[in-house]
Amino acid sequence: MLKQSPEQEVRLLLLGLDNAGKTTLLKQLAAEDISHITPTQGFNIKSVQSSGFKLNVWDIGGQRKIRPYWRNYFENTDVLIYVIDSSDKKRLEETSLELAELLEEEKLAAVPLLIFANKQDLMTATPASELAECLNLHTIRDRMWQVQACSALTAEGVQDGMTWVCRNISFRKK
Repeated sequence: MLKQSPEQEVRLLLLGLDNAGKTTLLKQLAAEDISHITPTQGFNIKSVQSSGFKLNVWDIGGQRKIRPYWRNYFENTDVLIYVIDSSDKKRLEETSLELAELLEEEKLAAVPLLIFANKQDLMTATPASELAECLNLHTIRDRMWQVQACSALTAEGVQDGMTWVCRNISFRKK
């Protein structure tokens, strides 16, 4: 068990395709208004308190033209949070490929992975277990991972995901 010093600072990287719900999730975590959210052009960063940790959450835009810049943020990431729009079946393959690439990144090696299967409040959402199958998560052997069904809109499942994050933060030797 990690002895928690007051305010252990943690760096969380929030990635996923555009329109997956990253910023809504971030605002939900920070208890901010989610009624007006526009596509993220660069990145948002917020610090959130949770379980004695100060979580510095980096929400990076997911549009295709921005994704090459994701790697600029990999350094010192303690937990990778990957957000998927569970209702967007047409982009499952694309999101799966992006995730597979992230998992091969040297700077993200062994970093715990939380996948938020977002938009579970929609009728068309793919269940989290099915998403895990589509993403071949069972083949991941080099890190802790978890799929968490959630709705950034209603906040359902969001706290459960963050609880997992706080339990699985691995402090890498800086």
